[in-house]
Amino acid sequence: MSGTSAALTPPADAAAPVRHPDAPAPGQLLGAHYEHCFGCGGGQPHGLQLMARAGEGVSVTAEFTVKPAHQGAPGLAHGGVLATALDETLGSLNWLLRTIAVTGRLETDFVRPVPVDTVLHLDARITAVHGRKIYSTATGRIGGPEGPVAVRADALFIEVKVDHFIENGRPAEIQAAMSDPDQVRRARAFEVNP
Repeated sequence: MSGTSAALTPPADAAAPVRHPDAPAPGQLLGAHYEHCFGCGGGQPHGLQLMARAGEGVSVTAEFTVKPAHQGAPGLAHGGVLATALDETLGSLNWLLRTIAVTGRLETDFVRPVPVDTVLHLDARITAVHGRKIYSTATGRIGGPEGPVAVRADALFIEVKVDHFIENGRPAEIQAAMSDPDQVRRARAFEVNP
């Protein structure tokens, strides 16, 4: 992508990403990483409820339908909501590495307006890994995988341990998540690098 900042450009000695052997199979629905996540959780009635699927190699695809609750200008998706859709899709890539990571930087280009009731097709891939840094890119297209580009982003994710969330999250939500057997199962699935 032209204009990408130096912080989003992998260093020359960065490694090519390698899909973890236990990563979800291509085509498999990844599901929500947390029920109350605004991006992917089913427990957020006005959230994006974005559904991502594992792709080939270190890629994912996702779809997001822009609803009236997501508009900024009349009849058009809010730019922040579109950035959230990109961020959520890019974050889903970490399932393929079996790594817990958080967004460190997200640079978004808004190419064309996205009308309400549009299905945005998102495609993301990891481009490089360097230590705890994971470099990735995503594109959102209107109406289908071959439709016109509406948004695109480059991102830098930083690998963290589960303690990052325990130490920084609100205690009530942390306790609820730790009491949810599905959430505990998801967290344990990522504990491959103690």
